[in-house]
Amino acid sequence: MSQVKRAKNGRPVHQWRRDLVELAALFTAVAVADAVANLIGHGPDGPTLLLISAVVLVATAGFHTWWSHRHGHAPPAGDTGSRPTAAARTAGASEADATAPDAGAVAGETVLWRMRTTVRDEPGSLAALCAALAGQRVDILSLQTHPLTEGTVDEFLLRVPAQVSASDITRAVSHAGGAGTWIERADAHDLVDAPTRVLGLATRTALDAAELPLALRQLLGRCTIRSLPAGSVRGDRADEAAPVEGALEDTVMRLRAPEGGVITVERPYLPFTPTEFARARALVELDARLGPRVPRSQDVLTLPQGNDITVRRADAGDVDAAKAMHERCSARTLSMRYHGPVGDADKYLNHLLSPRFGRTLAVQTASGRIVGLGHLLWDGDETEIALLVEDDWQRRGIGGELLGRLVTMAVETGCESVYAVTQSSNTGMVAAMRGLDLPLDYQIEEGTLVITARLDAAAVSSRLSYDEVQQHQPEHSVRD
Repeated sequence: MSQVKRAKNGRPVHQWRRDLVELAALFTAVAVADAVANLIGHGPDGPTLLLISAVVLVATAGFHTWWSHRHGHAPPAGDTGSRPTAAARTAGASEADATAPDAGAVAGETVLWRMRTTVRDEPGSLAALCAALAGQRVDILSLQTHPLTEGTVDEFLLRVPAQVSASDITRAVSHAGGAGTWIERADAHDLVDAPTRVLGLATRTALDAAELPLALRQLLGRCTIRSLPAGSVRGDRADEAAPVEGALEDTVMRLRAPEGGVITVERPYLPFTPTEFARARALVELDARLGPRVPRSQDVLTLPQGNDITVRRADAGDVDAAKAMHERCSARTLSMRYHGPVGDADKYLNHLLSPRFGRTLAVQTASGRIVGLGHLLWDGDETEIALLVEDDWQRRGIGGELLGRLVTMAVETGCESVYAVTQSSNTGMVAAMRGLDLPLDYQIEEGTLVITARLDAAAVSSRLSYDEVQQHQPEHSVRD
């Protein structure tokens, strides 16, 4: 270390005066040592003095060792403001980490929970609830309040240490005054704050009328949503009819659909709050004001035989073209698709092509004829897939192309599985489902085959979404 640096750190540099003092002290020590040696060597009591000196030195060394062990770790008498050394800083941090309570538990694995509980509407009730959660080392990530006539429903998103169970949380909340507590596991999607999530759902609904049931399901959590057409709702059926402003009854809400039908939302495990009812009604009103709408983009494909076809979204405006395709289909094709009398096939089209009940893809030739339909239908809390391809256009890869796109759309909407109802003799549909390379479950119900595909996002992540295909690949070939 240089003299300049040492001087900056508060240590004096060597000077000539200090060197002279050290040299004089050395000469003095040599002179004293010589005098002591002469005294011991020539005096009569020399050996005795030497032994006494040794005893004194040993006693002094022992006393110094005892004193150092007793007072060596004592804190300084006062704070001088000097910066501690690197060794002292490291030792201090290690000691603090070692003595911190539950250091491993705090820094360990955590899980996300969604919890809802009802508390009294009085000062201090929420504070007591938060204190109880803090006692379980629970981190409150977000909080929403739903005022009621009596009390308040508080909805939390919690980050909880993995060793803390749901029963531990509910027990602590109950002791703090919470009632009717409900809790379930959450995921990273729940980290989005409520206003942002609602705005995103409103945007999706504004772009596509078929998004309304899915938006309601994501807005209200795990629930069953059913749409009843206007023709099936009569004024004398009070259990199905709904007033213009909607109706809320504990775990069931009914909303007036824009076209005159009724949207029923049921959540048997948890009552709806007025706040949730107001949000759902606002979403339905937005949908009604915007009117019927379906994205009009399309994708041009080239079949192996050289024919160009167009895949696009279909809606109620395609009913006449779909009926014309029915007339060109054989009775066997229609019976395998609709599982009933062939003459009743046309009556399903208004329901199938309505965006209120799902999404439909149409395959159209260069001349404008529809030769194939693929449906993704919202069935309560499940999702059904159905295909119909005109006889002359079968076995060209159209069914597999439609099925792959419908599955991709189902994944994008958050569906966990899709099912297809067909017959065991419908080898084309069975082969198309197997071609998805997804886990399949088979079940025979009253002579029909139900094939359920469990959707794994990783397995279909390589597939382009329908919108991405439209934007980036306006023309490609259909593979068999």
